Amino acid sequence: MAISELPLRSKILKIKITMASNRTFTMIKPDATSRNYTGAILEQICKAGFRIVAMKQTKLSAEKAGEFYAVHSARPFYGELVEFMSSNYIVAAILEKENAVEDFRKLIGATNPANAEEGTIRKRFAQSIGENAVHGSDSDENAAIEGNFFFSGLEKY
Repeated sequence: MAISELPLRSKILKIKITMASNRTFTMIKPDATSRNYTGAILEQICKAGFRIVAMKQTKLSAEKAGEFYAVHSARPFYGELVEFMSSNYIVAAILEKENAVEDFRKLIGATNPANAEEGTIRKRFAQSIGENAVHGSDSDENAAIEGNFFFSGLEKY
């Protein structure tokens, strides 16, 4: 059945599902916010064609940082990661663009800024693997989970 043959409610649901796959989540990390790179990073994101559909500045407690990074709880760097992520405020955002997850991963560059391509966010603003300026979702599924961690339905546009 073509979308033109669907009832209006089904069309709306199909459009919402399609749009969700064109969203990703990012977080400007404490190292970048403390060095006043937030504006420059947001400018680079917008110039790359991303639309900000939700954004907030907040400070994570150690408990909330631990909850967000729970997937890494068995790794040796987990405690250090939680401490770092709760050390200063962050800027969380949901971004929209066609092919958002993949395009944003290219824009931010490799986790290790020494290996990141010239012009990427991490090459420009990151200091190390641990202090790498930004987080970017690695899949559509994680983008939805991570976005929902920070934003209610009323906060997403």
